[in-house]
Amino acid sequence: MESMVFSSLPPDQSALLGVEPQYGDAAEKFTSAFLKTSVPKLGTQDLEDVLLHKAVVMQFARQKKMKGKKVSHRGLNARERRQLKVFELKPEHQKYELFLPLHDLWKQYITDLCNGLKPGSNPQMLQQKLLKADFHGAILTVVRSKCPSYVGTTGILVQELKHIFKIITKENRLKVIPKRNSVFSVEMGNFVTHIYGSKFELRSSERSAKKFKMRGTIDL
Repeated sequence: MESMVFSSLPPDQSALLGVEPQYGDAAEKFTSAFLKTSVPKLGTQDLEDVLLHKAVVMQFARQKKMKGKKVSHRGLNARERRQLKVFELKPEHQKYELFLPLHDLWKQYITDLCNGLKPGSNPQMLQQKLLKADFHGAILTVVRSKCPSYVGTTGILVQELKHIFKIITKENRLKVIPKRNSVFSVEMGNFVTHIYGSKFELRSSERSAKKFKMRGTIDL
């Protein structure tokens, strides 16, 4: 850098600029005076430092993120849900009429799922869809059970757990019916289907990805 500053000006450029070449002390004085005029804010020592230092390329530096405590998005585990009584239906909510709107929604849902429940529908196709359907809001009747006291119990399904159905009867009583060793009938318009509780020992979302063998009937 210093050699370029103090090098002689080529003759053709001297003629073009109208500047006579300077040599020795005269050239050094001319350069110093030119730099002082061009950069008046810098002193002589500062000018020399600028000329002696190499150019520095500045790069963009990303701002470091402040490390903080990570927020956990984990949901409640089974023990926490039991402690908070998430699945417990309060006594004041155990009323049959409160769940009639849910039953109306379920009837529309099951009709759409089975493409209208037409008389000419394929029973096997309907049975496969019902095995994977959500029955919250359906009216279930226990037609067969290992425990005779459950037989004849009818009500709207309000909660489904892995091994049990919770239904609310017209007498505003909450009944807990085990799925295993129980057979339920479900009315869907002009159709009546019988479902085996052992086939429902999975959540509806898990049943949708599982293949079942046919064990059920659909009657008009």
